[in-house]
Amino acid sequence: MKNKTIMTQHLKKYPFSCLLIAVIWVLCLIPVPETPLNDINLIDKWTHFVMYGVLTTVIWVEYIRRHGTIVNWQRVLIGGMACPVVMGILVELAQAYLTTCRSGDWVDAMCNSIGVLLGAIIGKTVICIVERRKSVLSTH
Repeated sequence: MKNKTIMTQHLKKYPFSCLLIAVIWVLCLIPVPETPLNDINLIDKWTHFVMYGVLTTVIWVEYIRRHGTIVNWQRVLIGGMACPVVMGILVELAQAYLTTCRSGDWVDAMCNSIGVLLGAIIGKTVICIVERRKSVLSTH
């Protein structure tokens, strides 16, 4: 029962993050149709980079929206960086061992991780902007 409560709390606190996580899992495990975009060099790597960059940015922004600029850095680094990196590795392992239509690729996992790093940089930048705005507003 406690696990269900924790899951419900996360869904309420981080709805967009949870939605993106589900979308990424589905997109990464279904067959990919051929499109004209396949002609773009490294399009799959760019896709991984962008998906995980957006996911991490959304996690950080939802955290900031929920907690303001009082940041528990341990939670942010685990939930907003380590978990997306681990998820990216698990997705690649699932593609390799649980599907017949996809193949796992360690370069994809690296692109996921680079996207997470970019998302974390954007998230940290948002925290700095919010802190500055609060500081300016409190002095006036």
